[in-house]
Parts: sequence; C-alpha cells; structure tokens
Amino acid sequence: MRVLVVEDERYMARVIEMGLRREAMAVDVVHDGEAALERVSVYDYDTVVLDRDLPGVHGDEVCRRIVAEGLDCRILMLTAAGRLGDKVAGLGLGADDYLAKPFDFPELVARLRALYRRSPQAHAPVLTFADLTFDTHRRRVSRAGREIRLTPKELAVLELLLRADGGVLSAEYLLDKAWDAHTDPLTNAVRLVVHTLRKKLGEPRLVHTAISAGYYLGTE
Repeated sequence: MRVLVVEDERYMARVIEMGLRREAMAVDVVHDGEAALERVSVYDYDTVVLDRDLPGVHGDEVCRRIVAEGLDCRILMLTAAGRLGDKVAGLGLGADDYLAKPFDFPELVARLRALYRRSPQAHAPVLTFADLTFDTHRRRVSRAGREIRLTPKELAVLELLLRADGGVLSAEYLLDKAWDAHTDPLTNAVRLVVHTLRKKLGEPRLVHTAISAGYYLGTE
C-alpha cells in the first residue's frame, strides 16, 4: 500500500510515517494542502491520511478536489476535531473514514487496511498462491505450513505480486507502489528485494522474471 500523509505537525507526521513504514507501507509526507494536491496529481496513492486544519489550502478543500477529480484513492481524515458534527461534515465532503486525535496507532493501521480492502483492486485479507499463504492482516507469510520471515519491503512486493494474480508487474510499477517519492528511479532496489524474496520463499521457485517486462508469480 502506498500512503500519502498530509500533516502540518512535523513530529506527528514523522511518528505516523515511521509507524506505517514498519507495517510495510510506502509513505510520502507533506505538510500543507497545496503540496498534497501536487503529490496526488503526480503519484498513484492507495490512501491519503489527511489532517483537516492545514495551512494554505484547507484539508476540506483538499478532500473536495480529490473527490471531484475522481482520483482512485481512499481518504482517511485524521484530525483533532472529533465531535460528531465534525465527523459528519468530514464524511460529507467525501472522506472514506474519519479518526480523531489522539488515536491508538493500531487502530489507524487497521482502518487503512480496511480502506485498502474496499478499493476496486482489493482481494480477501488472506492471499494464497500454490502452497504460499499471506495473511495481510497479521503480516504473516507461510509456505507449506512453514512460516517465513520477510522484511517490510519484501512483504510489500510479495503482496503486490499476489494481488496481480499472475500478471506481470514491471520494476517501475513495484518501485512506484512499494517505495516512496524520494527513491532514485534508477535504483536496483527492486531487483535486490526480488532476489532475497526468491531465496526466502524457497524451491520450487514462485517468483519469475519476464525478460524486459517485470516479475510475476508462477509454478512453472
């Protein structure tokens, strides 16, 4: 999952960023509404964690524009305005969910994953391929009953491959969905993560390379 965090309190933004990264999410952070609108116009985000009280372009206006432009991302408003009327107003603007500060971090993660499952490309929370099982809620991977420990990036890449249902995903697509905007587009990070993922998943090989096209899951 690729997430845009829009939060003007820099300490809070950093805490959210680091926590979501530990959950195998790719995270970009901006601190004002104008920067948020610029990012969503360039990058394909799955979810936007949006503070309402932003400098410059208000969070409500950011939400309106995202909805009006028909962008394929879910919006979770995260704000100190937690009264019932505030929640009703936020959801009325087109937000998909609303979480008031202060909040418990596990709840934020659970809500983001729930929003992702509701997206058009979502699958069931437990993904399977051959003898491989990935519980996306608990972030646990096993093959033939043997648990496999993966890094957050390996988990992110594996989830994308599983959701592709055998389709070929280019290195550029994986880089866009599993890494953040600061990643060098010429990096070999995708190739390295795929290499270690293959080794950890074991034989027979499940992750294959389509020459000059990308990577896919297969049993051949």
